[in-house]
Amino acid sequence: MPAPLIDRRVFSASLLAPHVSAQSPDWVELFNGQSLDGWKPNESPPSWRVEGGAILAAGPRSHLFYSGPVQSAQFRNFELEVEAWAEPRANSGVYFHTAFQPEGWPARGFEVQINNTATGEGNYRENKKTGSLYGVRNVYRQFVNDNEWFMLNVLVRNRNVQVRLNGMLVVDYTEPVPPPPYPGMEKERRLGQGTFALQCHDPGSRVRFRRIRVRPLPGDLPLPAGAVEPVADADFRDILALGAQNFPMADYHVHLKGGLTLQQALDRSRLDGIFYGIAVNCGKGFDIESDAGALRFFESMKGQPCFIAMQAEGREWTQMFSRRVAGMFDYVFTDSMTWTDNRGRRMRTWIPAEVGTISDPQEFMDTLVKRAVEIIEKEPVDIYVNPTYIPDQLQPLYDELWTEERMKKILQALVKNGVAMEINDRYQLPSPNFIRMGKEMGVKFAFGTNNGGARDLRRCDYGRRMVRECKLAWSDFWTPAPAGARAVDRKGSALRAG
Repeated sequence: MPAPLIDRRVFSASLLAPHVSAQSPDWVELFNGQSLDGWKPNESPPSWRVEGGAILAAGPRSHLFYSGPVQSAQFRNFELEVEAWAEPRANSGVYFHTAFQPEGWPARGFEVQINNTATGEGNYRENKKTGSLYGVRNVYRQFVNDNEWFMLNVLVRNRNVQVRLNGMLVVDYTEPVPPPPYPGMEKERRLGQGTFALQCHDPGSRVRFRRIRVRPLPGDLPLPAGAVEPVADADFRDILALGAQNFPMADYHVHLKGGLTLQQALDRSRLDGIFYGIAVNCGKGFDIESDAGALRFFESMKGQPCFIAMQAEGREWTQMFSRRVAGMFDYVFTDSMTWTDNRGRRMRTWIPAEVGTISDPQEFMDTLVKRAVEIIEKEPVDIYVNPTYIPDQLQPLYDELWTEERMKKILQALVKNGVAMEINDRYQLPSPNFIRMGKEMGVKFAFGTNNGGARDLRRCDYGRRMVRECKLAWSDFWTPAPAGARAVDRKGSALRAG
């Protein structure tokens, strides 16, 4: 059964405790703009210097710990503001509730990530972007540009942590009882108290910190009004563990349908720890059939802490939407649930009346596979969703009809064209055998729900089960490519000019 969206799982953002005004008189500056007084580096002290009124992190790995007199460098509840600037491919962070240690990565506390365009080192791919509560509540979309100042705000009250990026709430995490760690999590991350630290990650990461100030709050604060106590059930623990293991815990296929509002979706996303891609249906017979409609949706979603996605519907979509407008979305996806058969009949395969009687299931399947391969090869899409879906009347024959030969044709097309395959929660597709074969052939996977409303928006349940059953690794999963490397950039000529 899907997790309910009401009661404990959804709350109104208007119930959250109000954000503390930056003009409050009890802010205390932790950096004087001139020297590193009150700060103590561990290994590689030369990695830190003051330049142009800012702390510059540039050099071998090192961490700079606050050691000044404010609160005796022990903070439990607080509001912290850090103004930062990251150069291209920089990886850094701001720690809280930590403690000085002479070398290595801080073993205590939490890190708020700074990473706009860093991609990782060696075989490791860094998925977590600026604003992430690292490994706990990960942000997978880039919201700030390199070479520009931005503001990180961290607000800790009791067991609740909120992170804002240029004023946008990207993390709202309430530590459950009992707290982590859980099975699958290597590091113990529990809220307590401690000092702050800045990170110099590696010699290629150059980051500046200009304003660093704190507003200490009473140590006995209750949870903020409106904060929802998470239930640390098996699903909650599994999501947290997978995120800590670098699996991109993102649902790329969420619709605002069936009464589900954007605010409810964002609240749910923050509570569950699953980053959302909000998608709009674009194509013949849908609410959006033109550039103008797609542009209106995109503009309405700007400034929201989520991906903005286009679901391309039907095969006509490439001539209904321009390359320019499709390229504004973070990614584009489609399925093979709408196509024209060998007799010229257009059908939507989830509507029995349009499918009609299937007198020859084998001929139907051969046509479906051929159409799917054509879609994957010709259309500028990043994810193939609702994969292996067949009409209801053929469902009892699913394993028989999806032969190894047919599966290979689909998977070969995906690999050849760099298209990811969705592991769909709503339909529980594709089958484990299909996923195992895809993994062996090098297919990348993506979690997706395709919800019809609020009640069937789950927690990537089927996808998480397939991770275990099919022994998928984090490296088997897709993440959206930056502009210039997306499908619309590679195959944009398939779209209408404009």
